[in-house]
Amino acid sequence: MVSRTIPVDSFDLVVIGGTGDLARRKILPALFKRFCSGQVAGESRLIGAARRAFDTDGYRAFVRDALREFAGEIALDEDAVAKFCATVDYVAIDARGDNGWQDLADLMEAGAAPDAVRAFYFSVGPGLFSEIAQKLQRFGLTNEASRVVVEKPFGRDLDSARALNAQLAQYFDESQIYRIDHYLGKETVQNLMAVRFGNMLFEPLWNAQYIDHIQITVAESVGVEGRGEFYDRAGTMRDMVQNHLMQLLCLIAMEPPAHFDPDAVRDEKLKVIRALDGVQPHHIVRGQYTASDGALSYREDVGNERSKTESFVALKCHLNNWRWAGTPFYLRTGKRLSHRDSEITVVFKDTPHSIFGPEAGRHRNELTIQLQPNEGITLGVTIKEPGPGGMRLVDVPLDMSFAEALGPSADTPDAYERLIMDVIRGNQTLFMRNDEVEAAWAWTDPIIRGWEARGDVPKPYDAYSAGPDDAMLMMRRDGREWKGLSK
Repeated sequence: MVSRTIPVDSFDLVVIGGTGDLARRKILPALFKRFCSGQVAGESRLIGAARRAFDTDGYRAFVRDALREFAGEIALDEDAVAKFCATVDYVAIDARGDNGWQDLADLMEAGAAPDAVRAFYFSVGPGLFSEIAQKLQRFGLTNEASRVVVEKPFGRDLDSARALNAQLAQYFDESQIYRIDHYLGKETVQNLMAVRFGNMLFEPLWNAQYIDHIQITVAESVGVEGRGEFYDRAGTMRDMVQNHLMQLLCLIAMEPPAHFDPDAVRDEKLKVIRALDGVQPHHIVRGQYTASDGALSYREDVGNERSKTESFVALKCHLNNWRWAGTPFYLRTGKRLSHRDSEITVVFKDTPHSIFGPEAGRHRNELTIQLQPNEGITLGVTIKEPGPGGMRLVDVPLDMSFAEALGPSADTPDAYERLIMDVIRGNQTLFMRNDEVEAAWAWTDPIIRGWEARGDVPKPYDAYSAGPDDAMLMMRRDGREWKGLSK
């Protein structure tokens, strides 16, 4: 299969925080891969901006090292690396002061392509968003067509999210602000909408009449991985549930938008968040991993022996609307679990009457959308087990791995590649709007306040397990079981 790579307009992308970990691991490799695919126009430029005292040659060496480490085999092409680095510049700036900002303005004016898009990636903590936005405006770096990309965490509660939105709104219109959630750039996540709204097979069944429940799991085998100080302040509820899992829930539960355009899609996602009921305490499980199989405990990883911060959350949620009344959504995410596994499982109800009798057993159709590590979709169907001896039923998967179905020649960009190119195109469909962010925090805050008021302590679970036993019990009380992870 031959994929189509559509070039974007010429652009200047300024990565503020261009020497940081996110730039090294994600942003620089993503741009390089799009460059190699032919999607980046020849006059486009990447400009790194940070405190570090690099000159342009020094930063290009930094970029080359990052590509060798994180861009994969494509970075073995030294000619491609050299051509990409020739598009790279660097300016040392002081985010809290004025140093370097005029140099950045002069550089952008000196080599700008006519009508080039100007995008600014805030690869820094949210505490700097307002100061940087103010500097961009004061030094004449932005115009009405400029775009800014901001990374999560976008606040730590509703009040701080509102404050950040208000700060950015002083300098940019909402149409210029791209709040990035890399989960929304995954190919399979976008296929949620294609599966639902592009196939007549599923949409008539996509409701409480036919679906028993839906599970969303985002499991990580790694621990806090050098983010201990941040993570112990945030916890899994703020770091993962409020954004990543919330967005997946929106896409799986939303109504069909009138058109596939940014505001129509985001309007429907917002309705899902606003339809979420509050979560009862007995439908919440928090966990914290303990030392096991050579792994340190969470408390050792974060350097806080008294920490009550959760590294695991499981929730049972309900949507108070016509389509989903009575159908529970189970959300589960955590660190140091048995393996890396992100998937959505749609479990359909039993047939209303089995003509095969009780000896045939209980069989349900399940649609599993695998997000990582291997993207694909599996539909479980029930058939007769081959051989004589009566009507014995067995469940078999109709399995579609994207790599197998589309072939190795399919150009499937990773999440950051896709999302950065969407910024340049001016397509906000896969980015969160200000009211979405605030609605998500409005639902999340009471859950956090509730367990803090009750003095709840996270349940311990062994590193590299499936999480706390209480999460299993929560499902078993409902006569259900989690899919995907095992002890």
